[in-house]
Amino acid sequence: METVFRISNCTMENQIKFATCTLLGSALTWWNSHVRNAGHDVAYVMTWTNLKKKITDKYCPRGKIKKLEVEMWNLKVKGADVVSYNQHFQELALKYVRMFPEELDKVEKYVSGLPNMIYESVMASKPKTMHDAIEFATELMEKKISTIAERQAKNKRKLDNNNQAQ
Repeated sequence: METVFRISNCTMENQIKFATCTLLGSALTWWNSHVRNAGHDVAYVMTWTNLKKKITDKYCPRGKIKKLEVEMWNLKVKGADVVSYNQHFQELALKYVRMFPEELDKVEKYVSGLPNMIYESVMASKPKTMHDAIEFATELMEKKISTIAERQAKNKRKLDNNNQAQ
């Protein structure tokens, strides 16, 4: 929804009107009931953040939220596949925005899931945003993989040369 707000240049004062006009079914019934109980003026001065929280509280079962929390806290890079980790981390972070009240909390959790071979270097770079952390980690992992591949090729050539010399 935030993307739609940006693309359509939706002002903050119109975000609730815009978002609630997209509700369907039971969510629309819930919203109409809220407007009736709170009053039109009160309901529509709510912030988008508050509306997201109300919708999450109403429609996301505690069990599902707990499952997302556990999945996020156990998320680590598998092998050297930082790209898949980046994707999965961002998907989970979008589903459970309350887990990271500040950008630095999200960055810290992201970095904690990186493999040891790049963890210290990414920490030392002190990324302030997810974009910075992801870019640096991805670039660093690509360099590590490239270096490993070069070493393996060099060792293979040495082995081949030694075998030919015998």
